[in-house]
Amino acid sequence: MRPLPTASGPPPLPARSGAYRWLYADVQAGPVTVVCIFMLGALFSPRYAVAARRGAAPLDHTAVNCAVYRDGRRVAWAFTEWEGAEAGPVHLRIGRSTWCWTDGGVAITVDERTAPWGTPLRLSLRLHPDTDAGPAIALDARRRHHWQAAMPRARARLTVPGLGLHADGLGYHDGNHGEEPLGGDLPGWTWARVHGARRTTIAYHLPAPAHTIVVDAGSDGVTDARTPPAEPPQRRTRWGLAVPQRLAVGDRVLVPAHLLESSPFYARLEARGAASGGIAEVADFRRFQQRRIRWMAYFRMRRERAA
Repeated sequence: MRPLPTASGPPPLPARSGAYRWLYADVQAGPVTVVCIFMLGALFSPRYAVAARRGAAPLDHTAVNCAVYRDGRRVAWAFTEWEGAEAGPVHLRIGRSTWCWTDGGVAITVDERTAPWGTPLRLSLRLHPDTDAGPAIALDARRRHHWQAAMPRARARLTVPGLGLHADGLGYHDGNHGEEPLGGDLPGWTWARVHGARRTTIAYHLPAPAHTIVVDAGSDGVTDARTPPAEPPQRRTRWGLAVPQRLAVGDRVLVPAHLLESSPFYARLEARGAASGGIAEVADFRRFQQRRIRWMAYFRMRRERAA
């Protein structure tokens, strides 16, 4: 697969059974935080986890995940699995939701129903980059899993009509892709993105002995480095998952992190400071392979077959 483009059009679609690709974006705007993920080969779908072993194509299991938080509390959550996706010259459509590349940025439109109650969730998010894209980086020794910060730091415009919300903020966009399911050579990670006053730092803490990947982005360019394995200070969730206590702004300032989402195999955290804001995710994909945990995931997702 080629590296993710930043603004030209959809990336190549995964074809091999068990392969995946997703596009991720987040924005922090005042007291509101939004996370959107478009998945081709829905890794967090228990249906795809089983079907991939039988040769199912990734595009048979696509998904849109969108969460809205206000003051650190979830106010809307949609995770819908769809069959199929449509990719044009400058757009990707999954179900009723679209991700478009336009005017040097991206325009995301989400039209989903919340899980499990089916309440409509509609929003739009536009991102325009303030920095160059980061490099495409292999996350494992066999180079089967890759990640790229396509827009490490972006100007964002968020509209959520149902909440009467129209706000500007700082955005971020990256993407992951792989040729096989996660949980084997790459058992999991702790990922964090922190916007400072003028720079953004992203850190991928991979299981030892792999080095930590650090990407630093500002108006003067984007750098990437490998540092010796080091786990940030941690605490345990009620599910027993180890999550960071604090998120770092570069190597100078630390701010507390609180949970936005917590599950047996995945957690999402947020941190906010006077001139900073951060999001972190912790994923243990080997836990997700456990049948009981995959069964629990059914209750966080909806499945729809036609737009």
